[in-house]
Amino acid sequence: MPISHSPDDTPIAILYRDAHLVAVHKPSGLLVHRSPLARGETRFLVQQLRDQLGQRIYPVHRLDRPTSGVMLFALDSRTAAELNAAFTEQRIHKRYLAVVRGIGPEAARLDYALREEDGPRPKAEMPAQAALTEVRRLDSVELPVAVDRYPQSRYSLMEARPHSGRRHQIRRHLSRRGYPIIGDAKHGKGVHNRFFAERLGCPRLLLAAVSLGVEHPRESRWLDVTAPLDAGMTALFERFGWAGHLPRGGVAWHESPPVSWPQPQTDSENPVDA
Repeated sequence: MPISHSPDDTPIAILYRDAHLVAVHKPSGLLVHRSPLARGETRFLVQQLRDQLGQRIYPVHRLDRPTSGVMLFALDSRTAAELNAAFTEQRIHKRYLAVVRGIGPEAARLDYALREEDGPRPKAEMPAQAALTEVRRLDSVELPVAVDRYPQSRYSLMEARPHSGRRHQIRRHLSRRGYPIIGDAKHGKGVHNRFFAERLGCPRLLLAAVSLGVEHPRESRWLDVTAPLDAGMTALFERFGWAGHLPRGGVAWHESPPVSWPQPQTDSENPVDA
């Protein structure tokens, strides 16, 4: 069942909870926590979830404000330290779905180092950091609408699995390959973003973190949490004939991490995104 959110919706949807951690569905548009860039904002996921659960929570990773999907929080300091280590050492599996402009690659490993975009120094002076994202095309659609300079407009449903945690990594890697995510105001193209917002009822970044897997610190088993898409993205998938790719929310346990898909050829011909 799709998750429905409006700016004032409460409570936060709980996907999984035990004595040590909680997984929730973060709505698109909701900031995770307070920051100097959040002037005038009054709603934050950390504060809202803390009040909802009635206890302290510990963030162990992040999602960009416009991205929706699975977020994990620890419920005690020991679990927080162990989960932070898992994320830092990339002992996690993350799966995203994104709607992009054009017909994306059937499968690719995008190995482009990234520089921090909003650091204290100009971007060109920031150190390049290794970043790797595996992507594959799940489906595509051609619309008989001249959104840009062509008589038809083509879009793809991409699955992305980042193997590092750089800021805006998936957005920047796909844009670098020429397949910007719809709704990305910084790395995309305004005419396509407006078409989806005004004609298709999707005024958001079409990127969702649909599953997150990690070894549970207390169970010594692999925990995999999946989130359904929100109502807007669900309606879009159904309209495009992509309903078969809609994720079903749920929790699965495994004795070991699930096997990833076969590795495609690495794309790193010009490795630094300046």
